[in-house]
Amino acid sequence: MDAPAPPDMIHRPHPWWHSLGRQLRHPTGLLGHLLGRLMNHLNAAPNRAAVGALAPRPGDTLLELGFGPGHGLALAVDAVGTAGMVHGVDQSAVMLRQAGRLNRQALAVGRLHLHLGRFDALPLAAASVDGILAVNVAYFWRESARVLGEARRVLRPGGRLVVYVTDATTMRRWPFALTGTHRLFTAVDLMDMLVEGGFPADGISVSPLSLGHGMTGLIAVAATGRPFPSFVMEPQR
Repeated sequence: MDAPAPPDMIHRPHPWWHSLGRQLRHPTGLLGHLLGRLMNHLNAAPNRAAVGALAPRPGDTLLELGFGPGHGLALAVDAVGTAGMVHGVDQSAVMLRQAGRLNRQALAVGRLHLHLGRFDALPLAAASVDGILAVNVAYFWRESARVLGEARRVLRPGGRLVVYVTDATTMRRWPFALTGTHRLFTAVDLMDMLVEGGFPADGISVSPLSLGHGMTGLIAVAATGRPFPSFVMEPQR
C-alpha cells in the first residue's frame, strides 16, 4: 500500500532501481528473501529506537505493522515479557516465513501471532492493543488515513503508535526511493499525516534520530486521546 511520490521527486533512473523499490514495498521471491536478510541488519537501530519510544510494559499487547523479517517483533516480545502478547501484520508471505523462523519459539508458546493481511483492514478487535510499531513502512501507505484509522480502532485509550521513517533528505540520496514507490517525509509531513489520520496534534511528538554516516531518521509517537511529554531521542552510536 504505497503513496506515489510527488511528481518533482520522481526520477527515471535505471529500471532496476524501480524494481528494488517495489521489492521493498512488497518482498517476493528470491530477491525478497535476500532483502529480508539485509533488512534485519539495516533496521536494527530504527527497531531498537522505535521499541524504546513505545516504552511497552510487561504484560502489554503490541502490534507491528509491516514486521518484515521479524527483528522488531523479537524486541517487542522481549519487552512485554511472558505475560504479554505481540501481533504482527504484513502483506508479504516471504516476510511472514522469515519472521516466523526468527521468532519460532515465541510462536510455539503463543506469545506471538503473525497475520498475512492489509494494514487498512486489521484482523484484530477494537481496543485490543496497547501499542503499535510501524518501522520503515509508512512510505507505502497508499491511503494513510485509512491505515491510521485502523490503528486508532485497535488501540486502547491512551495507547501509542510509533512510526519510524528515514528523513526525506537522506532518502533522496537513494535512487530506489525516487522512482515513485516511496512517499518521502519531513518532520512536518509526518506530523501532518498523523493529524490527518485522526491523532490529536497535542498527542504527537516527532524527533530526529541520527543513524550515523550523515543519515537521519524520524521517530513519531502518537497517543490516543491524551497528550504526553515529548520523547527525545538519544544519538545512536
